[in-house]
Amino acid sequence: MGVKRALSAFYSRMAGHFGPTGWWPGESAFEVAAGAILTQNTAWGNVEKAIVNLKAGRLLSPRAILDSPIEIVEAALRPSGYFRVKTRRLRSFCEYLVERHAGSMKRMSRKPLGELRPELLAVHGIGPETADDILLYACGHPVFVVDTYTRRILSRHGLAAHNVGYEPLRELFEKNLGPDVELFKEYHGLIVLTGSRYCKATPKCGECPLRATLKTGQPILGA
Repeated sequence: MGVKRALSAFYSRMAGHFGPTGWWPGESAFEVAAGAILTQNTAWGNVEKAIVNLKAGRLLSPRAILDSPIEIVEAALRPSGYFRVKTRRLRSFCEYLVERHAGSMKRMSRKPLGELRPELLAVHGIGPETADDILLYACGHPVFVVDTYTRRILSRHGLAAHNVGYEPLRELFEKNLGPDVELFKEYHGLIVLTGSRYCKATPKCGECPLRATLKTGQPILGA
């Protein structure tokens, strides 16, 4: 089976199992961007608690975060883990947003993808996965988000080496699926659900919607 057919089959099986995911949750583009930064190295449930704290403290805007004492923001972000580190990273993003785009996510989103992605990657604490989360879910740019689950699922199903790099794996999806924002959003959401529930470090293959596509052999995409 070719890569395009395999990726389409994965999507169909996961979508048939889970239905619409509604991923990524958030009431505003800035909330989505903040969530992308806070979800690093923690479970989403912990991020939700931190977001609730930000809302309760009327801190869920770039200028409110920058105008508030760092200790106040740290207290709000404590449930997300590594809260001091994440406070610095969130403030760095807010500084970038205010200085480069007048604090407007809408204005930031209008910038061409080829210019915006390098800008985000230059912000302290924002790596490729976080940048692409923001680009896809908050800005509506056709960028496929790669995470640990993506790499794990594709390696176990013979499409990629277990240590394949981020960019080759992102390009694999984008090349074979085409620039489709809504498809990319839903596909990544399905991968998150499949990975977190079934394709764990110790997999539950017998229950997984992708069990029929398991195979061994030389991966199509190497390291």
